[in-house]
Parts: sequence; structure tokens; C-alpha cells
Amino acid sequence: MRASEIIEILDRPISRELLARDVTRLAYVAKDGTPRNIPIAFTWNGSEIVMCTTKNAPKLPALRENPMVALTIDTEVHPPKILLIRGRAELDVVDGIPDEYLQMNGSYEMTPEQRVEWEAEVRSLYDGMVRIVVTPTWAKLIDFETTLPSAVEELVRQRAERERLARR
Repeated sequence: MRASEIIEILDRPISRELLARDVTRLAYVAKDGTPRNIPIAFTWNGSEIVMCTTKNAPKLPALRENPMVALTIDTEVHPPKILLIRGRAELDVVDGIPDEYLQMNGSYEMTPEQRVEWEAEVRSLYDGMVRIVVTPTWAKLIDFETTLPSAVEELVRQRAERERLARR
């Protein structure tokens, strides 16, 4: 997929709305070769999806071995809106708490007092974290109004062809 196509998809209003959400599902291949799909907080910086995790997270050895990932960001309403992204995870070990981690968790509803307590707890628990940075190499937006899953698009084409032939 060309970079210009990815940018066009990610710049659509529905995509921007989805990229502003709190949680994505990160799919990767575990060390034992089986698939994993985990919910994880994220932030979009305009060109990359950034997720943060503990330095001892089980997903890190797997991502070092096979950095190819898929992300799903979606809604819980009908019709669903779904943003699918694929890319390569780059791992960045950092001292302290990354700004993105504090930013992505800042959208949860907390009173100012709860926020202070939460941040103090985080700072006392983590001496560092790992930023998982994904630059999209493929993207698809499915809104069930202007875009559909590829298999459904194929069924729509087949139905149109059957109807065209029936009119002859």
C-alpha cells in the first residue's frame, strides 16, 4: 500500500475520530507461535501509534522476534466503525514514564485528586517503560456506509452481476 493511500485513509474524519479513542487491540505472534490480541491504551501523534508497556511485559520478546503487528480500533455502536492498521513495532526503552503514557491515560475520567494519586503511583512503580511505536504500512477504514469488508464488497459485486444477468 502506498504511503499516500495510508495518509488519505487515516485523514478521513471517521479515522481521526477512531484515532482519538483510548484503546486499540494489538495483535502479534507470541513466542510459542500462537496469535495474541490484547487491549492496550494508545495515542496517535499524527504519523505513529504509540503504546507503552512495562519493561518486563511478555509481549516484548515476541515483538523483538517478530515485530509485525495488526491493530484494530473500533466502536461499540451499530453500524460499527472499524479502523484496521498493520505495521512494524519499533521498541524504545525509556527511563522514567513516557509523556505518551501520561497523555493516553489522561483521557480516563479522574478527579484532579485521583489524577495526582494515580501519577504518583505510576512514578513509584515504574523506573522505565517501553514505547511500542507503530508506523502504519497498511490501513483500512470500514464504516458499513461508504466502505465494507472486502468479502462483503465481493458479495455486493456478485449480486449486482446476477441482477444484471437476470435483466437480460
